[in-house]
Amino acid sequence: MQEEQAQQEVQDQSVDQAQQEAQEQHHMSTVERAILLLNQDKAIAQRINDGATLDEAIDPSGKEFGPLGHPEQVQMRVAKRALMLAQGIAPYPVHLDVTDSIEQVRAQYDGKLEAGQETDDVVGIAGRVLFLRNAGGLCFVQLAAGDGTTIQGMVSKREIGADSIKQFKQLVDLGDHLYLRGRVIASKTGELSVFATEWAIAAKALQPLPALHKDLGDDTRTRKPYLGMIADQRMRDMVRNRSKAVASLRHTFANHDFIEVETPMLQTVHGGAAARPFTTHMNAFDIDLFMRIAPELFLKRCLVGGIDRVFEINRDFRNEGADATHAPEFTMVEAYQAYGTYDTIADLVKELIQKTAMDVFGSYKVTLLDGTEYDFGGEWKSISMYESLSEALGEEIIPNAGPDAPGTSVEYLGALADRLGVERDGVENHGKLVEHLWEHFYEDKLDEPTFVRDFPVETSPLVKSHRSIPGVVEKWDLYVRGFELATGYSELNDPVVQRERLVAQAKDAMAGDEEAMDIDEDFLEALGVGMPPAGGMGMGIDRLLIALTGATIRETITFPLVKPLQF
Repeated sequence: MQEEQAQQEVQDQSVDQAQQEAQEQHHMSTVERAILLLNQDKAIAQRINDGATLDEAIDPSGKEFGPLGHPEQVQMRVAKRALMLAQGIAPYPVHLDVTDSIEQVRAQYDGKLEAGQETDDVVGIAGRVLFLRNAGGLCFVQLAAGDGTTIQGMVSKREIGADSIKQFKQLVDLGDHLYLRGRVIASKTGELSVFATEWAIAAKALQPLPALHKDLGDDTRTRKPYLGMIADQRMRDMVRNRSKAVASLRHTFANHDFIEVETPMLQTVHGGAAARPFTTHMNAFDIDLFMRIAPELFLKRCLVGGIDRVFEINRDFRNEGADATHAPEFTMVEAYQAYGTYDTIADLVKELIQKTAMDVFGSYKVTLLDGTEYDFGGEWKSISMYESLSEALGEEIIPNAGPDAPGTSVEYLGALADRLGVERDGVENHGKLVEHLWEHFYEDKLDEPTFVRDFPVETSPLVKSHRSIPGVVEKWDLYVRGFELATGYSELNDPVVQRERLVAQAKDAMAGDEEAMDIDEDFLEALGVGMPPAGGMGMGIDRLLIALTGATIRETITFPLVKPLQF
């Protein structure tokens, strides 16, 4: 086993070195390199067809096609594929008689056979080859199902014949998908096994697997997540847990009579959040469009139309920075409930998160990747943004309630920000400065689940004014483990006030604020038809997985966006 691992490491280093050498040469376009590799494939196949051996068919030195060609190990696998075709063997057959999954065989026989015990039960299984040992007349192979469940296969010369086992040794590599048909037995050491009477390559792997006993590098995990899913149980778990989390959210919404809808990803007016959008162009209409930054304005149109409880699990796109909790393309759930408020929505969000923790991990208390525990159970804390900021500063910060009651001035808040070293925006107002100051004191310090309530009116143009506190709106942000997880509102449904808010946003946009919203006249007209009082919420699915697991956002997204390498 150690000898094979050492050999695999040498092969991996050889492949990595060849790829690095290739990447250092930037003169070849993607198309040119694809043609080069295709010509190399054809050259190898031609030599096989002319009677060359596998060793004779490849060019280990790389002189023929240079450093941008296939590395030696890939060439050998290409040659094996060509040899299979030359011998009339399909390297990628359409159908194989797979009658049982590896998981099923494990579940049925694990712990029920003594060492050396054999059964007459015949199964047909398939999986990826993760370990291979060719020892004389008996070969051992470990096959893995997609979820990582493994089983041993035993291929015997006595059972399948000399020609077949010679072919097995010659053609099968680590990483191949392999089909075995045979009896279920326990080996002499007690290992549950399938003793093969028949085998076939189900899919020939031309690229080698990474060394499975070593941790993958972050770059490989991000750029080639399919390798991570093969090699890393943690990555496989993340994909499955994400699916469970989404299913749990849908189930909870269904229990509360919410209807799931789909809203446009391409929009003529960007709105629903303060964010810089991606733009694109539609040739058919010859118009510029925006990629969706939030579905809010369309979901509210559903409330106008009589769908009183509506939600969407949606892909959003924001042309902003990327870090441990932000990605340019991400998944969010938004929901709106007629005759709800930000209080009732807070209760809903708490239930959504707690039930997700229970459905995915079986407990409100979850174990994070660093081994620490985090508890989503019990009562959740609430604080006021203005009160908590005033407490941190040691002086009262007063909301801006309008021209007659302007509250703490922009100039004074700006001076506080400068004194504390708080970053300031190019286009500022009272609300933005209050939020920046609050974030300076609290953002990464709220570990336990905490609702931060009652935000400045200037930063929340789609939210209803507070029932009793002038200058603030009924909005909360939920903080978990030091980052914002979800947000909730009592939704603004007065079309006149909404127009005032959007005009103020448009003025900020004209002053240079790239995150300010546009005026959406169709949405304003819909509000004029009449939208019932409502509570609404938004929560990032990726951030929910961050909260539940302790992963980064890139680790929660199955295929994160990365800048491509150039050849």
